[in-house]
Amino acid sequence: MHVDIVPVGDVNAAVKREASGGLRSVYECEVTVHDAHTIPEGSYDESRKQYRAEEFIDLAKRVGSGTKNIAVTPKDLYYHRRNYVFGLAYLGGSGSVISTYRLRTSSDGGFSNRSPGEIFSDRVRKEVVHEIGHTLGLEHCDNKRCVMNFSPTVREVDVKEERLCGSCQRNAL
Repeated sequence: MHVDIVPVGDVNAAVKREASGGLRSVYECEVTVHDAHTIPEGSYDESRKQYRAEEFIDLAKRVGSGTKNIAVTPKDLYYHRRNYVFGLAYLGGSGSVISTYRLRTSSDGGFSNRSPGEIFSDRVRKEVVHEIGHTLGLEHCDNKRCVMNFSPTVREVDVKEERLCGSCQRNAL
């Protein structure tokens, strides 16, 4: 498998590095990081002051040439009736997206011995692994430690590990 990371907007080098490293360590795949792209036209919803996640997925699929493609953006994303999303992917599809916007929250998830930068880096890695997991056909997992567990808050992201549980690993590969 080859994953293309498509930065959208001002994505710093550390975020690209963490996303790439997370994907390589869990999926043992090739990763290509593209040059930054501009925010998709028409993706901003003025009434919500957020961006439509689907537009970023479409961009990742258009720009990326990998087996799987993931857009990474610092913009605040939403999907349908959800207030916000950390990421989005279509089950079994080739495109996905993560937003780092809400991953920077000050909540330390109970890991007070870690720096905010380390906690943020962990969250980025977990979210890219989670969304690419969906593109591999993985649904949400009931195991709270599995990276495929549904996590609507950063506290729940922090509880997860950066890897697939045994069941999800068998289903993904």
